[in-house]
Amino acid sequence: MCAKCGKIDDACLVFVKTSEKDVALWNAMILGLAYHGDVSDSLVVFSQMERTGVQPNDVTFIGVLSACNHSGLVEEGRVQFSSMADKHGLSPKLEHCACMLDLLGRAGHLKEAYELVQNMVIPPDSIIWGALLIAG
Repeated sequence: MCAKCGKIDDACLVFVKTSEKDVALWNAMILGLAYHGDVSDSLVVFSQMERTGVQPNDVTFIGVLSACNHSGLVEEGRVQFSSMADKHGLSPKLEHCACMLDLLGRAGHLKEAYELVQNMVIPPDSIIWGALLIAG
């Protein structure tokens, strides 16, 4: 709640003082930091989450990919997108693909963005096609 209200310092304090951190708490911190522009800290928290052995979920990767998108970290975004399936056994959903399309499009990687749409397991919807059109 603190992060959603823009009180990142308070959110960090609650996070640090909580001894039993579940995936929801990790996600709240990752998303809160990313949303408020603290991209590097968001990615650091994600790395800490992985080191502690907490399994990330779909929501985690929306935060991580959003953080990459906000800073134009194309290579980091590619690595994290791939790691969803390769490392964590998660299938990217439309939301993850839309984040990647936005990231690739903003960076001018339009051919790669189009190839991502062509290779999606889930049929692209209007949001995906819209993200691709906006990127172009």
